[in-house]
Amino acid sequence: MLLRPIWPEDWQALFAGIADEGVVRNLARAPWPYREADAREFAAMPADPLHPRFLITRAADAAAIGCIGIGQPGDAGSSHPGECELGYWIAREHWGQGYATEAGAAVLEIAATLGHEVLTAAHFLDNPASGRVLRKLGFEPTGRVEPRWSCGRGAEVDAVQYRRLLGQEAIASQRAA
Repeated sequence: MLLRPIWPEDWQALFAGIADEGVVRNLARAPWPYREADAREFAAMPADPLHPRFLITRAADAAAIGCIGIGQPGDAGSSHPGECELGYWIAREHWGQGYATEAGAAVLEIAATLGHEVLTAAHFLDNPASGRVLRKLGFEPTGRVEPRWSCGRGAEVDAVQYRRLLGQEAIASQRAA
């Protein structure tokens, strides 16, 4: 697996993986139906060095597998000011192969290197596979289930909330325990 920045010319690879209702229904911000224009717009978004987004590819042939990134505070419905949010999606044909966990572990290291101390994440209740990925990555459930808007579903959906300490926050927490 290889993570790399998303370039405008990646829009077709993004579209091929995400233009699947089974993928989009698990995301908060992606609309359904997902159109080519949506993929072009996403791929053309400017890079933010403190909140990077990556295309997940296979190292052997550079085939696109999905996307992962660290959202800016307040992105995707986060109600925790100053915290960043981990978000990702994997194309259906790559589900269950460990790519989300591998990419997530790499992005956690990047987030810590960038100085982020707390990451949040969430998954819709009807997507327990994402919860398993988050727990493998060391995210802990907060005990909260909150409604979250899903553009793809056009409705609010209950989402399980998670939190992961990084950097000095994690060290302080370990010392206190």
